[in-house]
Amino acid sequence: MSLKIVKEVIRMECEAIQALEKRIGDEFQQAVDILLACKGRVIITGLGKSGLIGQKIASTMTSTGTAAIFLHAAEGLHGDLGAVLKGDVVICISKSGTTNEILNLMPLLKRQSVKIISITGNVNSPIAKRSDVVLDASVSSEACPFDLVPTSSTTVTLVLGDALALALFQERGLSVEDFARYHPGGYIGKRHFLKIDDIMRTGNDIAKVCTDTPIPETIIEITSKRLGATCIVDKNDFLVGIITDGDLRRQIEQKKEIWKLSAKDIMTSDPKCIKKGVLAVEALNVMEEHSINQLIVVDNKNDIIGMVHIHDLLKAGLA
Repeated sequence: MSLKIVKEVIRMECEAIQALEKRIGDEFQQAVDILLACKGRVIITGLGKSGLIGQKIASTMTSTGTAAIFLHAAEGLHGDLGAVLKGDVVICISKSGTTNEILNLMPLLKRQSVKIISITGNVNSPIAKRSDVVLDASVSSEACPFDLVPTSSTTVTLVLGDALALALFQERGLSVEDFARYHPGGYIGKRHFLKIDDIMRTGNDIAKVCTDTPIPETIIEITSKRLGATCIVDKNDFLVGIITDGDLRRQIEQKKEIWKLSAKDIMTSDPKCIKKGVLAVEALNVMEEHSINQLIVVDNKNDIIGMVHIHDLLKAGLA
């Protein structure tokens, strides 16, 4: 029985979206043009479940480059109307088109000379008649068996909001990089903006020894800096090699008396490096390509300015 109900709800909501697609016309372009010309912010208002959908639409717009905030219709009548400024555009969401709180707000909004777009299930309603543009979010019936619980109608409203947000995103010619800029803490943002300089170890945290440093001291440096490797430099502090935990293990496997050796005896010459200022994701790509866990960061003169371990990149959320 439950499976049958689930399928019926999905079918009805899909049909509502398909019907919406067929109704989309010039009024949608008019709404987009008004929003593109907006000099302020987009204020989305609603009540109840329409308000919850409005909050999601505001969030989607904000994350795709359109400054938007949600205004609770009832709170707007008790002080929050001060959030609406000249130059803003208001989107009113009401299934019936008769929500009293929104109707009471509308004359006050008009005094602010703001444009009003309504998303409603009744294009002949009082709210629709007081709007500059009306988007038809009507449905033949809710997915609720009693045609009461907002289901198909909220889905259609949400789809309309998504369509507006993405139409604005594309009309403005924004890119993946722009989207990433609005999501600096997320995976996409980090891949496009986080630089190696932001996470590399610097100063005394860099593991570094001279070529003639005995291996026991070299091991202490590797252990204390917790990078699993150390840079090897010559007397002029110029990078000449690297020693990793793996290098030490391989020497022990060959049964060499490594405590009698110096760093230069077992170092790997010409270590993999990356320039400062590059994206951290590029460092991750180099590590994966060469199956290594550490990278040395150098400046334009090839002087050592940092080190990074693959765990630093993982902690930063790049993988």
